Amino acid sequence: MTQTNDLTNIPSPCFVLEEQLLDRNLAIFDRVQTAAPIRIMLALKGFALFHAFPQIRTTLKGASASSLWEARLAAEEFGTEVHIYSPAYRAEDIGEILTYASHMTFNSIGQWEQFRAQVEGSAPHRPSIGLRINPEYSPVENPLYNSCQPSTRLGVSAVHLGDTLPAGIDGFLSHNLCESDSFALEKTLANIETLFGRFLPQLKWLNLGGGHLMTRTDYDVNHAIEVLNAFHTRHPHIQLLMEPGSAIVWQTGFLMATVLDLISTDELTNVMLDVSFTAHMPDCLEMPYKPAIRDAHEPQAGKTVYRMGGSSCLAGDFLGDYSFERELAIGDRLLFEDMMHYTMVKTSMFNGVVHPSIGALDKDGKFKLWREFSYQDYRSKLG
Repeated sequence: MTQTNDLTNIPSPCFVLEEQLLDRNLAIFDRVQTAAPIRIMLALKGFALFHAFPQIRTTLKGASASSLWEARLAAEEFGTEVHIYSPAYRAEDIGEILTYASHMTFNSIGQWEQFRAQVEGSAPHRPSIGLRINPEYSPVENPLYNSCQPSTRLGVSAVHLGDTLPAGIDGFLSHNLCESDSFALEKTLANIETLFGRFLPQLKWLNLGGGHLMTRTDYDVNHAIEVLNAFHTRHPHIQLLMEPGSAIVWQTGFLMATVLDLISTDELTNVMLDVSFTAHMPDCLEMPYKPAIRDAHEPQAGKTVYRMGGSSCLAGDFLGDYSFERELAIGDRLLFEDMMHYTMVKTSMFNGVVHPSIGALDKDGKFKLWREFSYQDYRSKLG
């Protein structure tokens, strides 16, 4: 983590990116792109903090979008290749999307056929066209994140493609992983070769989607490089692509919160915070997962047990039990670690609770404020 001893100039609550840690992650992706024939992009669905784009695009080759608005943000702020995929495009969005997209992937043959004439008539802005496939394999156990579950609505299965690749298709997108390892990548490629091998000689590119958690300490980066190189040896004409979401900003920043109240019960003490889990950290309740808090640990005998409570009136807006080496007091600041990915892109203004500001610690540990929110932001969202 970035060395900083002064948190007093950081408003609370606040999402804080640590630029030194982001550089650490980018170095891993730079190594992979150097050692293997793959182009790695930033997935805006996981991290769309455009203030950080100048730092990220020194390494990554483009950005991927899941909607018109993400595609526009990628084009305006990232400024290189823009790859877009949507489970279902709106007809009224296609014209503008075609002004931004370098690559456009369809979820179904039906949608490609619906918009084919419009896409092919969009020269000189015609994007390279892809089709999302279902590799019929995923190591993800939580059905909320398993796109290969039975009767999935995401991607075309090999049996439904028949023996002929639809005219105009240049590439495939396979997105079936979530915080997965290099062996899941290997299994994915094996399934693609088995199920869709008859189409591979016709492809120009293969996008392996996200979920490749290369920046986690136990990820076998060397094995991933070997797997990618082996696939390239078998199919040297195919450009490999990847668009990690969480991996880019894995463990690169925190959400700072302040203790507003302490409510004791017979079993524990409820910590009332100025952040909301449902509004500001929704994956903690959806995944679910228990985030680390700096200087906290699992409950221990003889120490006060603190249960973190959010600022909304939702009964379930609380999370996990922790202990500290010292007793907490009203006004204390707590740092929830690893709060860059799938947080700011998912936040809401539920209950009208104060929305966290956004800023960064530079490589010298100095804080810079990028965004504060006000009542007008809440009001304008509603009309």
